[in-house]
Amino acid sequence: MSQTIAPADQRDLEEEGPHHGDLPLLEISGLRTQFETPDGTVKAVDGVDLEVHPGRTLCVVGESGCGKSMTARSVMQLIDPPGRIVEGEMHWRPQGAEAVDLAALDPDGEPIRQVRGGQIGMIFQEPMSSLSPMYTVGAHLIEAIRLHREVPKDEARKMALELLRRVGIPQPEQRMDVYPFQLSGGMCQRVMVAIALSCDPALLIADEPTTALDVTTQARILDLLKDVQAENQMAMMFITHDLGVVAEMADDVVVMYLGQVVERGTVEQIFSAPRHPYTRALLDSIPKLRDGGERPRLRTVRGMVPHPQNMPSGCRFRTRCDFAMPGVCDVDMPDSSVVGEGQEVRCHLYSHADGPGGIPDAVEEAPSAADVSADAVARSGVRTRVPVEIQSRPGEDVGTGAATGPLLQVRGLTKHFPIGGGMFRRATGEVRAVDGVDLDIPAGQTLGLVGESGCGKTTLGRCIARLADPTDGQILFREVDGSQTDLAQITGKRLRKYRTQIRTIFQDPFSSLNPRMTVKQIVGEPLLVNGLASGSTLEDRVAEMLKKVGIRPEYMPRYPHAFSGGQRQRLNIARALITDPRLVIADEPVSALDVSVRAQILNLLVDLQEELGLTYLFVSHDLSVVEHVADQVNVMYLGRIAEEAETAELYREPKHPYTQTLLHSVPVPDPTFVRRTTERATSDEVPYPKDAPDGCLFVTRCPHAQAEPCTSQRPELGEPDGGRRAACHFSESLDLTGIARD
Repeated sequence: MSQTIAPADQRDLEEEGPHHGDLPLLEISGLRTQFETPDGTVKAVDGVDLEVHPGRTLCVVGESGCGKSMTARSVMQLIDPPGRIVEGEMHWRPQGAEAVDLAALDPDGEPIRQVRGGQIGMIFQEPMSSLSPMYTVGAHLIEAIRLHREVPKDEARKMALELLRRVGIPQPEQRMDVYPFQLSGGMCQRVMVAIALSCDPALLIADEPTTALDVTTQARILDLLKDVQAENQMAMMFITHDLGVVAEMADDVVVMYLGQVVERGTVEQIFSAPRHPYTRALLDSIPKLRDGGERPRLRTVRGMVPHPQNMPSGCRFRTRCDFAMPGVCDVDMPDSSVVGEGQEVRCHLYSHADGPGGIPDAVEEAPSAADVSADAVARSGVRTRVPVEIQSRPGEDVGTGAATGPLLQVRGLTKHFPIGGGMFRRATGEVRAVDGVDLDIPAGQTLGLVGESGCGKTTLGRCIARLADPTDGQILFREVDGSQTDLAQITGKRLRKYRTQIRTIFQDPFSSLNPRMTVKQIVGEPLLVNGLASGSTLEDRVAEMLKKVGIRPEYMPRYPHAFSGGQRQRLNIARALITDPRLVIADEPVSALDVSVRAQILNLLVDLQEELGLTYLFVSHDLSVVEHVADQVNVMYLGRIAEEAETAELYREPKHPYTQTLLHSVPVPDPTFVRRTTERATSDEVPYPKDAPDGCLFVTRCPHAQAEPCTSQRPELGEPDGGRRAACHFSESLDLTGIARD
């Protein structure tokens, strides 16, 4: 996606522009949604124009805080007080009916209530919190049906059963009478889709519907939405910050920044010839799956989205733009310019040009979006990645296979949780969350641990960090003098010193920081608790660590609420590294972040590893992220390691069908790429660990499974073959494909 900004006549597109053959189903003009607060007016949506055409999918993209969700909620008149629509029109044209201005309707009136759910369906971001735990799945569906259709309850139940079948929920008769908390996240999202489709809406608004899901479940939901759309010729307005999902789902794309549309066009135009610097920076921030080769430094969007109450003058993106022109971008708001067949961009690089779509001479020589200058990187708070020699500590092997061996060796590690039981009752069973895991992590390297939710990744990391007590097995940690200590066997005071050498970066930057503690207290607490520093020495060490992670030391008196998600994760990293650890367990450290902030954090982790000689266990379900940071990868399924290999080998030629499923479920940020669904698992439902199959753990989902030996014999990893192992009976005979696209 790396391109210089060039005149429009140098990049004419062969593709046709957006679909204008029919009148838009939904046409939004000059929409402004504002919130009146004691501190002033928040302009959440500020003059948005967009169109959704029948049978097409419009993706609305941008970082958190850019107004995507508020635009969608405005369409449905679901703005909570003190917010309100203050200006604009939203013309809704359902087939065979007169156009209605949704913005003019009473938010509590009957007309808009008939539109909600009946004509426009909506899927919200978090399925588990969108469904009431007090009502069964069937009750949710029957209520939605009867709200808009005059049918008796037994007829509504039959319709609800058919909807559950339609969205691919197994055993719908049984699932009708269960509660949402008894279903997985993927199943709950399917229920949300069924509710949204219950009255055959002409438009479906999907607000980040797959953000909280595993890649395999996400792929199933996306396939489901595309199938339903093809059946009903339904239009979709799909809101996301995942550009891989955009490439897969979109016909048309709108890019939003601080409440405004900064670029619009077809998906082909946006991905092949992005015009706005913000669009280009978002595309360049994506960790892309590579087929071997060098690991490039990720392009970042420097800075962060300003608060809507502190919008910059002139162009709103100018404070983060590498092409900002003094005296122009800081003075005037840019107008929208047509730069291609239906493609529009709001940028002074086009509106202030000498000719249509041209660019001022001073800007033509500007660096490309991928050519990040040292100055731009410095302003982003992330240092330039320079090749440095990792200095190993005495007795450590920095991944060279020396006699001293790996920094960490795990052998036969298990963690079982009892089911039932209590003070006077015996347990009725156990959940084998981690069930006999072996792994090695060489010093100075990164081991990626991937798998779906519920496969035991986080539990394994917690056992290694001794935040949870293992049931059995060894955790052999290599001391500085070359000797090994089994962390699984020590407790109390003996364990205390290892808590400074093995540290954890937690997943959620919002809930993992104490809101009642200052930055100085949060980052300095590990030093204080372990007796490593106090007083002015502690303050100096905290200030130095904050500098390393790109946070100003003068922010030490502030509290977590004053920071963005990316800054909070930097504080998490500072807290983890303040004790000078040798092993860092990063548990989904970027899954809750926007793509632009994610790139900054990934670059920071790589920089710190090179500077400090850190060793990482990087836990994630996002294979594009793991592929970018990891030297080796272990794939985990139902508490066991399914495959292990060097990163390039595993991504190029997987040996286990589960690995192939994960690889072919990752959304690729390329609209010309077609995913091969035949190379994925037959189901996205991970068996409950208590009810794991007797034979191969993946047998219930494997497209290559055979009755024998798959159903009766459990395959083992065996001895390494060329540095890799796979727990599959047919790993040598199966011809599995990786990420190559030819």
